Amino acid sequence: MDEGYIKFQPVWKKTEAFAESKLQNLLKYRQHCYLRRWIGAYPDGIGFGNISERIGTGETFFISGSATGGIPVLGPEQIAKVTAVVAKENKLWCSGPVVASSESMSHAVIYEKLPWVKGVIHIHHLELWQHLLHKVPTTPADAPYGTPEMVDGIVHLLETTDLPERKLFVMEGHEEGIFAFGKNLEEAFGVLEAVVDAPHFRV
Repeated sequence: MDEGYIKFQPVWKKTEAFAESKLQNLLKYRQHCYLRRWIGAYPDGIGFGNISERIGTGETFFISGSATGGIPVLGPEQIAKVTAVVAKENKLWCSGPVVASSESMSHAVIYEKLPWVKGVIHIHHLELWQHLLHKVPTTPADAPYGTPEMVDGIVHLLETTDLPERKLFVMEGHEEGIFAFGKNLEEAFGVLEAVVDAPHFRV
């Protein structure tokens, strides 16, 4: 697993932490995901999973920072703000006390293509990933996480499948990787809960 490795070119402006009052919902659902072990770290210390929330009506968003998956309780000092993305050039602009997550371009394209989406969650769950692979919208096997190829794969799914309604997809080229989104983080979290807790899927 190389989840912690940023593959895009970050243009990062280091700043003080953002006000906790603006991050309460994001931090709340990140904690829910951590407690369910959907976000965390592998035995070798490499973190996995990330979560974001749109800021206002634009395409900027707050997201958990790179290499923060293994931190038990996230605070404002582990949150970045993504302000612009040019996927074709593999570049991303962010600010905050940490660099934005390695999956930030995937979050960004969902916000760009679906203006109604306010929350996006990326988790790792091997058994669920195996269960859902090709049963729900699935990105190409040759599209690595955090790359323009993955962005293209997500756009293709948004345009050619029921992904906007289903709000859930898996990443064949990123083992264990699953994305969910919704009109807010509560809905995105609920999408994941619904599939994990379904009677036909128990782990």
